[in-house]
Amino acid sequence: MQGDPDLPRRIAPLGAVALMMGVIIGTGIFRTPPFVAQQLGSPVLILGLWLLGGLLSFCGALTFAELATMMPRSGGVYVFLHQGLGRAVAFAFGWTYLLISKPFAAAGIAVIAAEHALSLAAVSPADPLARSLLVNGLTSGILLTLTIINVRGVGMAVAVARVLTGAKVLALVAIVALAFTLPGGSPDHLRAGPPPVHWSLALGPAMLGILWTYDGWADVGAIAGEVKQPQRNLPRIFLGGTLAVTALYLAVNAAYHWVLPLAEIRAADTVAPALMQRLLGPAGGRLVALIVLVSAVGASHSAVLTGARVTFAQARDGLLFRSLAGVHGRFQTPAPSLWAQLLLALLALWHPLLVGVTEQSPFQRLADGFTFTMWIFYGLTALSLFVLRWREPDRPRPFRCWGYPLVPGLFLLASAAMTALVVRGDLLDPDSRGLATLPWLGVLLAGAPAWWLWERARARG
Repeated sequence: MQGDPDLPRRIAPLGAVALMMGVIIGTGIFRTPPFVAQQLGSPVLILGLWLLGGLLSFCGALTFAELATMMPRSGGVYVFLHQGLGRAVAFAFGWTYLLISKPFAAAGIAVIAAEHALSLAAVSPADPLARSLLVNGLTSGILLTLTIINVRGVGMAVAVARVLTGAKVLALVAIVALAFTLPGGSPDHLRAGPPPVHWSLALGPAMLGILWTYDGWADVGAIAGEVKQPQRNLPRIFLGGTLAVTALYLAVNAAYHWVLPLAEIRAADTVAPALMQRLLGPAGGRLVALIVLVSAVGASHSAVLTGARVTFAQARDGLLFRSLAGVHGRFQTPAPSLWAQLLLALLALWHPLLVGVTEQSPFQRLADGFTFTMWIFYGLTALSLFVLRWREPDRPRPFRCWGYPLVPGLFLLASAAMTALVVRGDLLDPDSRGLATLPWLGVLLAGAPAWWLWERARARG
């Protein structure tokens, strides 16, 4: 249980920051800005919401930093919920995380990598089934390769993360530099126009998209058991990584709106190709495809590494099959959890084709739609901080959340408000009527009877 040995502490601060930023900076920074622009009419307001998203993420990072230094064990959110709110809530989180969240997220990002790889290779079968088979086959190969890298040692995995994260950060910095140094930008592009929808309907979806793009800062908690000198390094990793990504995202979005009119951003599937084509011509589009490919592979790689640590921790505590808490004898990695995660990701990937769906977009909508449930658990994690402060006031806390109780309270309220706004907007949407969010809430609530059945089975031996 809680006294069981953890994984070896082999991850240095720079490697942990690379993993954290690798999870955060995926494909959202390319795909989310057009969606946000479709909700709002002011570029300045849009940039303000990106800043707000960074500040909310920073409040979350402060909250999680205190919990992680108190409990520097593999598992992150699962460990915090287990200690603060008990086994049932922790099981509900692990239930949704294992079965849906990480498989859909890892596979969804890898699909985007595969699609951009085929685009660069100029391979695009006209038949939808042939294209889906090709994309899924390449995606499966990416996921298998990343899993093998992670099984063979955290040192190799962190080295790969450092290379991939470094490459995509440099690429985004280059995009910003080109946007503000080459001719083509104009302050006229920052003028506000009429909003497409009322703000009460726009705010929830826009913030959901922005916070989804920031999501990943919490994942560094999953590797807290492997970070060297965790009490000293974890706060620096949480706070420094979140601030760095916030600054980068603000700069990239400012570059988008400096070069492109709002209407053009709204019409794009991904905004970076339009920007680079405006600045560099046709070659810019292929360059961006390469950047997105590297970014997606890097995000998938970091997600594979961090996701398996949650399953490992849950199995270690007796809330999953103990075999999933196994550690590779030679490489000292959670190999059984990594392989189980791969199998579930492949099932999520291939399931649409098995039931006759030959396009990728439904799968992408499912992967994106589940994201909002993670913010329910983020809010519960903030609640855990309040519970632990009240229940265990004398427990050693190497790092104390700045601005307590205001900062974690604000984060908790923001999580609740965002969830309520998204559900409300989904219920009022005539094309959805709740179908984008309510099924995922049902899966989350199904964790309660699943936990009851698990505990009864465990008690019977």
